[in-house]
Amino acid sequence: MKLLSLNLGRPRSVPYTDQAEGLTGIDKQPVQGPVRVAAPGPKGVGASGLAGDAVCDTRHHGGDDQAVYAVAREDLDDWERELGRPLASGSFGENLTTEGLDVSGARIGERWRIGPEVVLEVTCGRIPCLTFQGHLGEQRWVKRFTAKGAPGAYLRVVQPGDIRAGDPVEVVHRPDHDVTVALQFRAVTRERKLLPQLLAAGEALHPESLAEARRYVEKYGG
Repeated sequence: MKLLSLNLGRPRSVPYTDQAEGLTGIDKQPVQGPVRVAAPGPKGVGASGLAGDAVCDTRHHGGDDQAVYAVAREDLDDWERELGRPLASGSFGENLTTEGLDVSGARIGERWRIGPEVVLEVTCGRIPCLTFQGHLGEQRWVKRFTAKGAPGAYLRVVQPGDIRAGDPVEVVHRPDHDVTVALQFRAVTRERKLLPQLLAAGEALHPESLAEARRYVEKYGG
């Protein structure tokens, strides 16, 4: 398992975002590194966990629990076959394009060591938005991406440090529950009856998903 591509974005003005200044950092491009990785601060204040990477809409993106976004190259390859066009690493706005790692099958709270220093922890899947749809230029992309159920993973920074393209990725901790990124994604998008199952992941779960699961249980039971 390795970090196939390390991708950073710069602010761009586009017509398909509702960010106040019309800017987005979704167009990530591969870099060689090294790139510093550190917790950026709370959502709404902190942006990306990677130095030099732009997160323009901090209402919905960035912050400690969404500091880094990872997508499996294998999932991009699958989409290439379905869409009939090439998708470069970074095409989904991901910071990390991995090889040999089941990103959407990772468990919430799973920890990855990347290179000799950095440790990241899986928190949730990526919810698609209209900016993502505009960036890809695919009709009904939000619905298609949601139906696929392979959203990639957001991660928080447990141990900061530098990473580079080509660094090995090692799973150093895997929780004993069965709450995967794919399950969390299904629960908060299309199958809300699954929300009670998310509670098994505890505080490792993204705080917004944890609060949503608790509200559901209070209202409907578990």
